[in-house]
Amino acid sequence: MALRIIFMGTPDFSVPTLTALADAGHEIIAVYSQPPRRGGRRGLELQKSPVHLAAEKLGIEVRTPLNFKQEEDREAFRSLDADVAVVVAYGLLLPEAILGGTRLGCYNGHASLLPRWRGAAPIQRAIMAGDSETGIMVMNMDKGLDTGPFALTSRIPITENMTASDLHDALMVAGARLMVDAMAKLEAGSLSLTPQAEEGVLYAAKIDKMETRIDFARPARQVHDHIRGLSPFPGAWTEMGVSGRTERVKVLASELAAGAGAPGEVLSDDLVVACLDGAVRLTRLQKAGGKALSANDFLRGTSVPVGVVLS
Repeated sequence: MALRIIFMGTPDFSVPTLTALADAGHEIIAVYSQPPRRGGRRGLELQKSPVHLAAEKLGIEVRTPLNFKQEEDREAFRSLDADVAVVVAYGLLLPEAILGGTRLGCYNGHASLLPRWRGAAPIQRAIMAGDSETGIMVMNMDKGLDTGPFALTSRIPITENMTASDLHDALMVAGARLMVDAMAKLEAGSLSLTPQAEEGVLYAAKIDKMETRIDFARPARQVHDHIRGLSPFPGAWTEMGVSGRTERVKVLASELAAGAGAPGEVLSDDLVVACLDGAVRLTRLQKAGGKALSANDFLRGTSVPVGVVLS
């Protein structure tokens, strides 16, 4: 017998799980998502979230409370009489009234190997820290921040040049499959829970704009991890001379390279840049307001002479 599910999610990352649960035959009785935000070219148009749009295509009712501080919103949630709530990147820390508002509780798909990287930016933080592996876990939510016992795990290797975008897409697909498996076990009464380890807790703080500038005075491996961990958004950046003036340029991809020089010094015509030790080759760049370009295409319109120091 299919479960009656409330789905709670907001970004693209959540959409495959929503559609996979519907395809698996479960009854998605309502979808909760963050309210429409202003966006578009002028930043004036109210734009619905990717989950909101996907739910409308599936013909599912969408609710967008700002939070659950109002008792009427809590009661509206409880009145759905759901078996379970599935939460994937919803964007709110749920109060106990919501966590206990379904028959079987709330289950979250979290993109890390808990207890490592609890919090808002687990994908970016795992790459920026140089982790060789991460994953996605289905956990039973409690009132803490990603502290509940987990049920199922899917592990994903982080390869040397993998960006946050690459990892996001891999985890998005794996997470949808894992949640379908978890809900099948929950429906059958065979889903077991394991408490998280008390050792190894790390928090994945939201990315701050102040930490996006590339510091070439760090070892090459750390510079490379920083670049790929912030790609494509918000994007690591450096300053360089473009058309006679200094401009901020995002670096969206890099690779480790041989070379030595002063930190930030351009060592070759193909954008090898010296770091504290070793060097990185910048392979994909984007000027402010421009398109992301391969290094070859970028250099056709921009001269970056050997010996220039990026900062």
